[in-house]
Amino acid sequence: MANSEFIRRVRWRLSNHSVWEHLRGLWFARKMTRHGIIVVTGGRPSPKIINKGGKIIVQNCQFYEGVRFDVGKNATVLVGNGTYLNRNTNIVAQDRVEIGRNCKIAWDVVIMDTDLHAVDGTVLENKPVVIEDNVWIGCRCIILKGVRVGTGAIIAAGSVVTKNVPPNSIAAGVPARVILERARHAELEKKIPIDDPEK
Repeated sequence: MANSEFIRRVRWRLSNHSVWEHLRGLWFARKMTRHGIIVVTGGRPSPKIINKGGKIIVQNCQFYEGVRFDVGKNATVLVGNGTYLNRNTNIVAQDRVEIGRNCKIAWDVVIMDTDLHAVDGTVLENKPVVIEDNVWIGCRCIILKGVRVGTGAIIAAGSVVTKNVPPNSIAAGVPARVILERARHAELEKKIPIDDPEK
């Protein structure tokens, strides 16, 4: 039974992702501390890891071209099962960046737990970033240090997130603020009439 389940899963994977994408994933994963099945999709540039002594632990995930991990000494990056990072997403970790399961992260997103350098008269602070499960982050968003994005949240494209986003909410803007709860959004969608072209 276990063998037939394994074969079924392998067939499903190969029907969705080519052998080449799996091989690219293995090559990309070689610099990770621990990893599941990694798939790399798209063209060039290939995803890149710059690790200065931290830990990178990734479960079964998909990465597109241009994804980059910059991981400092003693920093940790965790990426959960079923998550994908789209083109040119950049993860910068000097302390800890945690991304949950089944997250959809669009292209050109930057997630960073640090300012990288201090401004005159201040001390450099690094604060962990936590993105919980089933989060959708739109293209060209920036998630800054110390932020927690709750389970099921949606971050609109182009937003700069400087504060926590509650679970199941939609946040947008610069700086991002909650504009709607997802349950309320679904309720409103049901009430909006859709024009029928046949009438």
